[in-house]
Amino acid sequence: MREASPMNDGSPGSPKPSICIVSHDAYGALTGGQTGRPGGVEWQTSLTARWLASQGCPVSLLTWDSGQGPHVVDGVRVIPICPEPAGLPGLRFFHPRWTGLNRALARAAADVYYHNCGEDVTGQVALWCRLHRRPFVYSVASDPDCDLRLPHVDSLRERILYRYGLRHADRILVQTRKQQEMLWTGFGLRSAVIPMPCLGPTDSQYVEPVPPPPSAGRVAWVGRITEVKRLDVLLEIARVLPGVTFDVAGGFEEQRPYVQDLHQRARPLPNVILHGRIARDQMPAFYQRTSCLLCTSDYEGFPNTFLEAWSYGLPVVSTVDPDGLIARGGLGAVAMTPDGLVARLRRLLTWPELWRCCSHNAREYYLENHTLDVTMPRFEQVFAQAARGRHHAVLFEGTRHA
Repeated sequence: MREASPMNDGSPGSPKPSICIVSHDAYGALTGGQTGRPGGVEWQTSLTARWLASQGCPVSLLTWDSGQGPHVVDGVRVIPICPEPAGLPGLRFFHPRWTGLNRALARAAADVYYHNCGEDVTGQVALWCRLHRRPFVYSVASDPDCDLRLPHVDSLRERILYRYGLRHADRILVQTRKQQEMLWTGFGLRSAVIPMPCLGPTDSQYVEPVPPPPSAGRVAWVGRITEVKRLDVLLEIARVLPGVTFDVAGGFEEQRPYVQDLHQRARPLPNVILHGRIARDQMPAFYQRTSCLLCTSDYEGFPNTFLEAWSYGLPVVSTVDPDGLIARGGLGAVAMTPDGLVARLRRLLTWPELWRCCSHNAREYYLENHTLDVTMPRFEQVFAQAARGRHHAVLFEGTRHA
């Protein structure tokens, strides 16, 4: 394994640190395909990897081995860990998954290691980095990652490893001040607030949306079909608003009873269109034919779908409001109950002046806070400082929207 090279402190002209990003399911997002489970974390990871590589940073991405082998995609060196189904039940966690991860981490031989999403992998990467004296940067993906109770973690093994990784990260990045406060209150850990990147349309690509016809708008819902996303709430709303079309982008391939039950309940509703999983290159057209984005989740971090919608000038009507941005910035509307969401949707879709105002605010907020040119230099600075061994994260101001 090669030694890490002398690194910079983030100043112009200094050598770039080599960075290893661990994201088991990100290969599909990196290549623009539909393999793996390309959620918001995976899309943001692929954007981060590509941008850093474009700036001259040597970047490695560790993913499941789906037969692709080691190769380079857009300047990003892909290193396979092991096939996801490989190994014997009960033992595969240790071999080949953990042993494969350790081999891939060593093969990357990076100056800085980065992982996004709270799970057992967080601890595995942190342990390897500690043993090999390499800096580890961890990024929070969702509010439960910061909750001392860890409500999203089922097994004791995963809890132990995640807590270890969280406490032994050299840098912790969060998306909101709420997450920052939760980490400090619950774990006594400092963190830096950095908005996540989103690749939306440029000014030359942007087509200003028009207000929907009264009571006949199109509402988008985008996400994984899981219990926490509460697609069942959308079905309740669709029955109350028969004149509104609800476009649902999310895969129903899983055979779990919850998923199949929702599929059966949605099919008879004439105003609910199930598009399935939509390819990344088709998402711009999907957003551009809708009037707003609906979020029905029990909890979130800072959904990538919000950023995508705002980049196209679409208001968001949601049950969650990261740092109160939606309400404070006029980026849509917030409600906690199905009845409340119905009322907010009716108001937004039948009041053109309100819709135009929210649309304008949404696009401006995206441009000020979430383009790659705004967010990624902050990530690069953190990686550079971690490589130099600086122990105190820069506490960025976070978003700029009042």
